Amino acid sequence: MNETNTQKPKNARLRRCALAAALIGLAALPAMAADTDTGALTTVAALDVPRYMGRWHEIAKYPNRFQKQCIGNTQAEYSLEPDSRVRVVNRCQVAGGGTQEAIGIARQIGDADSAQLKVRFAPAWLSFLPWVWGDYWVIDLDRDYQLVAVSEPTRQYLWILSRTPAVAPEKLNALVHRLREKGFDIDKLEMTSHTNRE
Repeated sequence: MNETNTQKPKNARLRRCALAAALIGLAALPAMAADTDTGALTTVAALDVPRYMGRWHEIAKYPNRFQKQCIGNTQAEYSLEPDSRVRVVNRCQVAGGGTQEAIGIARQIGDADSAQLKVRFAPAWLSFLPWVWGDYWVIDLDRDYQLVAVSEPTRQYLWILSRTPAVAPEKLNALVHRLREKGFDIDKLEMTSHTNRE
């Protein structure tokens, strides 16, 4: 995505606030019981957080209300902070050609190689409130850290991310098959458009 040629909408700040409010509402939702037919959702055995850093392109997702304004070219950029937390920058293209950006922070839960993280997009002064932190679980990850699936315990949300804007069909199909085996409704997946192939 060419950031220098992209004009942000005049109301970008308002949209960022609305996105943050939506994410606060998401994190505040009570956890629903996992589908008893599929059992509890599990993460990958271990996550090397430094290796996970960098840019990821959204390949597909379950539609959700806090991304409804995104029309394509959705990315996530992760970078380590000095305190070992992770800076999160989500970007997407919106109607009219502008870019929407949301900046958050994530932290690991549990051991140093835990694949369970908590993320917040609410202002830092609200970070003491547990419900502003949403679950970010890495549930499938290839050995080369090139293709990943992210969800949360209720399976209500799902994202497929890749280091590149396009994924080889056989790799994507294999991942989708594994997600189906984990109890996800694959028919709900919505593919993400990428007009800029970096």
